[in-house]
Amino acid sequence: MFKGIEGEVAVNPSTATWDLVDRLKKMTKMKLVIKGVETREDAALCRERGADGIVVSNHGGRATETGRGTIEALQEVVDAAGQIPVLVDGGFRRGTDIYKALALGARAVGIGRPYAWGLSAFGQEGVERVLDILRAELQLTMRQCGTPGISQITRASITRSDARF
Repeated sequence: MFKGIEGEVAVNPSTATWDLVDRLKKMTKMKLVIKGVETREDAALCRERGADGIVVSNHGGRATETGRGTIEALQEVVDAAGQIPVLVDGGFRRGTDIYKALALGARAVGIGRPYAWGLSAFGQEGVERVLDILRAELQLTMRQCGTPGISQITRASITRSDARF
């Protein structure tokens, strides 16, 4: 719990329901982003309830590490979200991973562990180096795929099969 301008708000309670989302939308004028969405059904509920953003996340695999990866859930969430921006995190380690997520419709890609590895190894310089490596890998992939701009990356840029990405 934290004390906000408009009263106490629970942050990610284990007993969260869609009623909580409705209450939050009524309580604040801030943007409401729902994290942990992994299905088209939940994305549709986010849209119906007026969410301003969705984060496809399995919370680093801690809760559902034997389930499907976020990249595998991304396309169906993006399709069901409509115009709501969809972000994704979980398992992104290379520029090619980021490229695939963007091609499937993610507006942004979270990179928690690589960031943490850089920070723990070399502090701020380590984080900057991780970001430089990922940026360079993404730019190389974009050039190799003939998509020099982020806006040019589309689903047509990748091939999807039943195999893992």
